[in-house]
Amino acid sequence: MATLRNLKIKTGTCRRIIKELHSYEKEVEREASKTAEMKQKGADPYDLKQQENVLAESRMMIPDCRKRLEASLTDLKATLAELEESDQKEGVEIKEARSTITEVEHFFETTEA
Repeated sequence: MATLRNLKIKTGTCRRIIKELHSYEKEVEREASKTAEMKQKGADPYDLKQQENVLAESRMMIPDCRKRLEASLTDLKATLAELEESDQKEGVEIKEARSTITEVEHFFETTEA
């Protein structure tokens, strides 16, 4: 049975994962510019290879975060639907959950286009 507490936790999880995803995207940008700068300056091949590995590792985290966000969004929607069926259609937690769902869906729409 879904509760407002569960809804609040799942809403927080979605928000945390989207924040984490944005953080990884910024990290990829930062590491990519650092790698390009090292190539331009003709850095030591070993150092360059290490930097490329760091960049590749950062890039690998983005698809993982997206999968976790999709799963978390599905879970949040199911919990919200269950609460709405039990006649709990208003409240701060429900408004936050709807807002988070809208935000995450908008994020997916803008990044897939």
